[in-house]
Amino acid sequence: MNTYYNPEDLAKFGTMGEEAPKLWESFMQYYGGVFAEGALTAREKSLIALAVATAVQCPYCIDSYTQDCLTKGIDEEQMTEAIHVAAAIRGGATLVHGVQMKNIVKKLEL
Repeated sequence: MNTYYNPEDLAKFGTMGEEAPKLWESFMQYYGGVFAEGALTAREKSLIALAVATAVQCPYCIDSYTQDCLTKGIDEEQMTEAIHVAAAIRGGATLVHGVQMKNIVKKLEL
């Protein structure tokens, strides 16, 4: 089945710097800094990245960070729990934005 997502494209990520090498270099420096050990371990950051990837629905990132999590000793149960955290936050954010709708309804009913 053909889909927009092509797993082979993940390996082509670096080609995004071909026409804009300075921007790519800046991005990669930032990206590398974000994922370097700091207050959070690289393992924790990988798990966060996987949860965010599922929340923003990026199949390339899900692929990449699932593999990264596995190499860092994170098991499927831990990854699944992290994804449930992301789902709960995303669901809660959707619901709390419903308050904006309620405020508009109250304003218009006056």
